[in-house]
Amino acid sequence: MKILLSAESKIPIYEQIKIQIKRQIAQGEISPHTMLPSIRTLAKELNIGIITAKRAYDDLCGEGFLYSVAGKGVFVAEIKDDKLLEANLQTLENMLLQAGIYAKKHGITKEQALKIFERIMEE
Repeated sequence: MKILLSAESKIPIYEQIKIQIKRQIAQGEISPHTMLPSIRTLAKELNIGIITAKRAYDDLCGEGFLYSVAGKGVFVAEIKDDKLLEANLQTLENMLLQAGIYAKKHGITKEQALKIFERIMEE
């Protein structure tokens, strides 16, 4: 499992973790029933607080992407197609949010950005 965090992002750290785990599950990079790193291990690897890591895992469990087995750990749940589509749409929305921030910062107009997006979608 690969997670890259951005301190510059307007998205909270726990949300960045959730988005990336959902994306990896949706794209099949993490298989169902795969055990994820413990909360403490995740926090240590990402250099974040344990509460932040716990929030991400707890939210993902609540949303049905992960499940917890007492005394064993946190595992990837089997996800239905509609939930995978929802995760993919959320990932796209977050990517477009970052692209929008970049475009505004660099003086790219909405029309210019939409033309780029349309060209990409047609390819």
